[in-house]
Amino acid sequence: MQKKIIKHIQHPKDLRNLDAESLNSVAQELREMIIEIVASKEGHLGASLGVVELTIALHYVFNTPNDLLIWDVGHQAYGHKILTGRKEKFETNRQLGGLSGFPKRSESTFDAFGTGHASTSISAALGMAIASQLKGLQKHHIAVIGDASIASGMAFEGLNHAGVTNANLLVILNDNAIGIDPSVGALKQYLTNVKKGKQKEDNIFEALNFEYSGPIDGHNLDALVLELERLKTIEGPKFLHVITTKGKGLKQAEEHQVTYHAPGKFNAKTGDLLPSKHIKEPDKFQDVFGKTLVELAEKNENIIGITPAMPTGSSIKFLMEAFPNRAFDVGIAEQHAVTLAAGMATQGLIPFCAIYSTFLQRAYDQVIHDVALQNLPVIFCLDRAGLVGQDGATHHGVFDIAYLRCVPNLIVVAPRNEIELRNIMYTAQMGLKNPIAIRYPRGRGTLLDWKKDFESIPIGKGVQLKTGKNTAVLSIGAMANNVHKAIKGLPIAHYDMRFVKPLDDALLNQIFEAYTTIITVENGTTVGGFGSAVLEFAAENGYTNKIKIKGVPDAFIEHGTTDELQQQLGLDVNGLREFFIEF
Repeated sequence: MQKKIIKHIQHPKDLRNLDAESLNSVAQELREMIIEIVASKEGHLGASLGVVELTIALHYVFNTPNDLLIWDVGHQAYGHKILTGRKEKFETNRQLGGLSGFPKRSESTFDAFGTGHASTSISAALGMAIASQLKGLQKHHIAVIGDASIASGMAFEGLNHAGVTNANLLVILNDNAIGIDPSVGALKQYLTNVKKGKQKEDNIFEALNFEYSGPIDGHNLDALVLELERLKTIEGPKFLHVITTKGKGLKQAEEHQVTYHAPGKFNAKTGDLLPSKHIKEPDKFQDVFGKTLVELAEKNENIIGITPAMPTGSSIKFLMEAFPNRAFDVGIAEQHAVTLAAGMATQGLIPFCAIYSTFLQRAYDQVIHDVALQNLPVIFCLDRAGLVGQDGATHHGVFDIAYLRCVPNLIVVAPRNEIELRNIMYTAQMGLKNPIAIRYPRGRGTLLDWKKDFESIPIGKGVQLKTGKNTAVLSIGAMANNVHKAIKGLPIAHYDMRFVKPLDDALLNQIFEAYTTIITVENGTTVGGFGSAVLEFAAENGYTNKIKIKGVPDAFIEHGTTDELQQQLGLDVNGLREFFIEF
């Protein structure tokens, strides 16, 4: 279909010049554009397709950007970006130097708040609404939040506060019964009952002093516009319950919502995923973790799996299939996940708590207070550690080494490959008395044959991988692979230190006595990270060797493929080789 209307829409003011009857045509064209570009460029498809009508209605009714609109998480903001001056650049979405895959304040005045992590929209919008009151400004403040995100504790904290204010706040619940994986928990059942008309009394949102309306069909533009116009006239906190279908408008995305959340490349006309190249590749680290966890659980009945809303992404799904009573998806609730694991550990269970590195940041107090302070042997499995690619600054797992290694009792380890990951998981469940954080990267490993017999790894012990003359490189985690290739043919020694905490003091003493130059390499921050730990060791022991740190600099790293970002930071093979040769 030739796009006849959307090509004339550069900003929402152009949308508002249209008659209401034209909006459905805009919706169809907007869907086609999202599908066409995401099919070739990849990205978060299902969420954005599901809110096309809602996006149009919001910008049609409200005077954005003066009225402030916040998209919780931001997976669903592609239509919003296209309608707010970024249509011509949308093909650069998530590409190096292009548009961010999430709302970003520095990118557009229409992005009222930067998002990427769940459940922040209500608190942010309430803060803006209170600020408008204090300044005497007449504005609307809208937070669009999904049914998975609203179940988070932070969302309820925001609702709880908003309900005792008279702030001009509109919370819109985009209820499609799924986040990345299907939503879970008692609130999901409550919302299901509301949709079925079984929960007419004791409305939880009315109990929190919100003016509640809905549920309404989120794909009926006429109904959306009419109700939003009505809500504009009501003072105080308001709550609109909207029912949508994730992936709306693309059959495969509607039928396979988990896969089409971020499907990779697909045929824009048929919706079919593009076939693989039939080249045997190593498994993803997450799948090595998930399959190994099942192996261990088969022999150790005390093993439990926990994940906050990431059973597919973390591959806890394998344990759920094998032992459904021993695997728990607790929803978007990282704090609860950590303390739940702590409670289980007090009773002799062995919890493997699988959380993306960037999301464990949300449970930092629980890691310290509920786990480490009590020295409970919780096993944290930190997926997506290091640079994660096109999701960008909100999702890079580059801070975990720095924020974890300062915590007493906590062991921090980074296996360099799949076999090491298996072995440290095996070691951790064999009566370890301390909590441990195992960090591993996003994506595929390096080994086709990783399923070897388990071997115990001595805690706090590194290994030498290559001998050398004057210079030694100390790597941590999967960066060992790049280092291995970078020093090929060079007289440089290579050590995989394995553990950031405890450091292998005995091995470090040998290294500092044998080499004049020490170079550390990590896929975490250079400030407070592994390199900093080595510097501290040198200072404490009076070593004066030349020490250079290579890692992620003191800056938020934007989006691009992992290979592009490594090259940009000099962490790729060629960049590391050039860096090593300097010394």
